Amino acid sequence: MATEVKLPRLGQGMESGTIVKWLKAEGDPVEKGEPLYELDTEKVTQEVEAEASGVLLRIAVQEGEVEVGRTVAVIGEAGEEVAEPSDEAGPTPAAAAPSDDGAEQSAEKPAEAPAREPERERGREASASPGTPPRQVEEPAQSRANGGRVKASPLARRIARERGIDLASLSGTGPEGRVVAEDVERAAVAPVTAAPAFAPAADEVEVVALTSTRKTIARRLTEAWQAPVFQLSVSADMSRVLALREQLVARLREGEAKPTVNDVLTKVCAAALVRHRAVNAHYAGDAIHRFSAAHVGIAVAAPNGLVVPVIRNAERRTLADVAAARAEVVARARDGKLQREDLEGGTFTISNLGMYGVEQFVAVLNPPQVAILAVGSAEERPLVQDDQLVVRPQVQLTATFDHRAVDGADGAEFLATVKAFLEEPGLAL
Repeated sequence: MATEVKLPRLGQGMESGTIVKWLKAEGDPVEKGEPLYELDTEKVTQEVEAEASGVLLRIAVQEGEVEVGRTVAVIGEAGEEVAEPSDEAGPTPAAAAPSDDGAEQSAEKPAEAPAREPERERGREASASPGTPPRQVEEPAQSRANGGRVKASPLARRIARERGIDLASLSGTGPEGRVVAEDVERAAVAPVTAAPAFAPAADEVEVVALTSTRKTIARRLTEAWQAPVFQLSVSADMSRVLALREQLVARLREGEAKPTVNDVLTKVCAAALVRHRAVNAHYAGDAIHRFSAAHVGIAVAAPNGLVVPVIRNAERRTLADVAAARAEVVARARDGKLQREDLEGGTFTISNLGMYGVEQFVAVLNPPQVAILAVGSAEERPLVQDDQLVVRPQVQLTATFDHRAVDGADGAEFLATVKAFLEEPGLAL
């Protein structure tokens, strides 16, 4: 019997995804658990595995945005006849996570389903940890002038609601004229992207469409700027960190990941975070969630934009373990092979631009986390030590804190601990 392949819900708050590429063609044999297609969500592009074995009898959606629960393909026995898949979005596959309100939303009646409050929605997308349940509001159905109801994906409706755009004024490019997220995004930026009247006709303008990852970055950073933050800076002598790294490299075994300064920073920050839990926290609107384990995110420049894969329980790992975990996740980030679970659950973030020669900078918060550390390059600088002027490799550390969750004294004590551990790594190891 043929099995309909439906778009799964890969995380809380996910309402739709964009099929980028099919890895199998119609008529190809498929094994359960084998990668079937690539799906672009708001957090990451990942391969989706087949839920059944057989032959790929039909691809219902070649590419583009698809609502969660919609049939995208049919798998069955060779030669089996299959009916044309319905255009309706069916129930989400059983293995998928349930929606926040405990019930699946129908694509046919999205306007009748309770709409999530935008601020709470963004908070859930930024974190895997539970927050305060969102206030539910009713969204009236929008209709066209001729009385017909507007067909639109849930994601398109949410973006339109947040940006005050009338869906009835848009022409949909999705199946049967359905308005999809890209239609709303184009409408939102149309006045900005129009060529200025004074621009010479010969000018060439490169228009780069935003990927789902880049859209999420833009939205999350805009949210971060709304938080009342403060910054604290210290400089740390890196002499012993650099010497420790050289010793670790000299003892490397074949196949082991070479430890980096960032690995030491990860371990040091993790050790400091479990001592200063006010910094190892999430701000959740009307509550602060403080964590006992340090899940440290490492900012990585990936092809589709900045991503922050997480090294979990970093305080319990050896430096060799941290190096191995970092090497694996960074490689997958740069190859575009990250999974959603790689990016969720971080409690703190490190952003290091020292390898680019940047001496000092301020990093933007990664909500709902309440702190992020910006690390510059280790530069030889004069330093007074024991009444003597010496030259030592020093690094500038600048931490940004969310003042709603972290007080100045808490931030200062955390940064002092990080400095102490860097100048004497044995205290953290």
